[in-house]
Amino acid sequence: MEDARLSSPISNWVILQPGVQKVLRFSDHRITTTVITDPITRGSKTVEALQFSVIEEDGSPVSRSFSVISQKLAGELGPYLVGNRYLSYRFTFIKDSPGPTPPRIASVVPV
Repeated sequence: MEDARLSSPISNWVILQPGVQKVLRFSDHRITTTVITDPITRGSKTVEALQFSVIEEDGSPVSRSFSVISQKLAGELGPYLVGNRYLSYRFTFIKDSPGPTPPRIASVVPV
């Protein structure tokens, strides 16, 4: 599999590849609005996103962003937002299949 860093000279966002686990550590979060293309209707719509600042990706220091638009995944992350508990954990995410399938949390490990 080709390393995503080699295919693009700029990598400001964490990209999840289907079937590949991604371990992330966050330093900050915010709620943003973004315009997406709906995968079913193909129309544009504005949605809220939970956006994290990523300081570690797969064990290496980085300065990237990770955006969550899936309500299910945002709900799974919700308890970690209270009191910024996410600062004390590394999260392993996996996207089970290509397309609009949202990622899920595979594991949460204390730092």
